[in-house]
Amino acid sequence: MASEFWIFGYGSLVWRPAFAHSEAIPGFVRGWARRFWQGSVDHRGVPESPGRVVTLVPDASEPPCWGMAYRVESSAREQVLANLDHREVGGFDRLELEVHFRDAKRSPVRGLVYVASQRNPNFLGPAPVEEIAEQVRRSHGPSGPNSEYVLRLAGWLRAVGAVDDHVFQVADQLCEGEPERCEGGPETR
Repeated sequence: MASEFWIFGYGSLVWRPAFAHSEAIPGFVRGWARRFWQGSVDHRGVPESPGRVVTLVPDASEPPCWGMAYRVESSAREQVLANLDHREVGGFDRLELEVHFRDAKRSPVRGLVYVASQRNPNFLGPAPVEEIAEQVRRSHGPSGPNSEYVLRLAGWLRAVGAVDDHVFQVADQLCEGEPERCEGGPETR
């Protein structure tokens, strides 16, 4: 439909879209894996101590990557894109992917997704889960502690019944080191 477009969020957008939308539905993309491989020097860390946030990397062997699909009216499109371009300025590029929904009767849609590739200067790449968790544990930026980002994402995934071993391993590692952070119910654990 020409009067709408879709945005697919798989990180902080699942719990804090902060933009006008007319519909929000859990959905998934295929052929991509969510990884804490992107450095955050503007939201969950600072230049001298970057945090880690998720990006998508191509990986057809992974299960579907769950997130939230937002339908945005055409009248709000330019403002929403301007806000998201500012929010995702730290190395993310726009990509259009096919987004599927749990309800098989609902047709897939093309959704705009922000993905950070290894070509950007903030890309950190893979690391052992323990190292990722330690970096997250010590990072804090203008949007808050990096650990909050990880635990809220893990909580959202668990709440919708999605499986993401990488996110859960990092969250579990954080909880192992500081269990008091994880006693708040589904938002954190």
